[in-house]
Amino acid sequence: PADAVALWWLGQAGFAVRCGDTLLLIDPYLSDSLAEKYRDAEWPHRRMMPPPVAAAAIRGCEWFLCTHGHTDHMDAQTIAAVLQANAPRFVIPRAEQERARQRHIPLERTLALNAGEVMRLDEHMTVEAVAAAHETLETDAEGNHKFLGYILTLGDLRLYHSGDCVPYAALAAQLAAKQIDVALLPINGRDALRSSRGVPGNFTVEEAAALCRTAGIPHLIGHHFGLFDFNTIDPAEAAATLQQQAGDLHWLLPQVGVTYVIV
Repeated sequence: PADAVALWWLGQAGFAVRCGDTLLLIDPYLSDSLAEKYRDAEWPHRRMMPPPVAAAAIRGCEWFLCTHGHTDHMDAQTIAAVLQANAPRFVIPRAEQERARQRHIPLERTLALNAGEVMRLDEHMTVEAVAAAHETLETDAEGNHKFLGYILTLGDLRLYHSGDCVPYAALAAQLAAKQIDVALLPINGRDALRSSRGVPGNFTVEEAAALCRTAGIPHLIGHHFGLFDFNTIDPAEAAATLQQQAGDLHWLLPQVGVTYVIV
């Protein structure tokens, strides 16, 4: 429908969003670049699921959003492939402009944001940056946050993609003031082992549901599972937890290859 927003999960934290005729990509990781990088490492980063679409086959992408500079959110191979047949504008953290340049992002086509800033994408769409804690709030020397979430206003819909994030003191209150309709939150959790190996974590399932309830967000879409065996959660266990604890919260654990329409 003309007044609807279509959503596709691309695996990990990646989503494609269509609002009217406009296609946006958020944190797509559609390559095997991490498996190539970590081939001989303790955790080789082999994909548990293939990319649901070839990045070079994407057409009509007008906006490409990266929440931070980790490769599964700002992937040079995915970016280069998308740029073969598209000329999107990019939204990135201001703190990651140099890394973005190294990853083939044309800075002349880039909106660089810091937490608290709002940019208009077109007459119907805006993006607002929110600080994310992965697992801590980190800034560069100029005070620009390295990890961001984005609140997208798409017509009448307000969609929040937290990026990689854990709860922090001011987050729920910030979000409660924004009247968000749908939250896209990572639910793979965190633990000392992953942190000791340089793999910072995210919300647990319980924390994601609690954030939505506290911030008055009625719909939760969980993600960031099923891609790397060392950094995932069993979706059946996550679903069981949500069934027990979500209360009135509407929730979804998405599948790749499925179109979700928000009306």
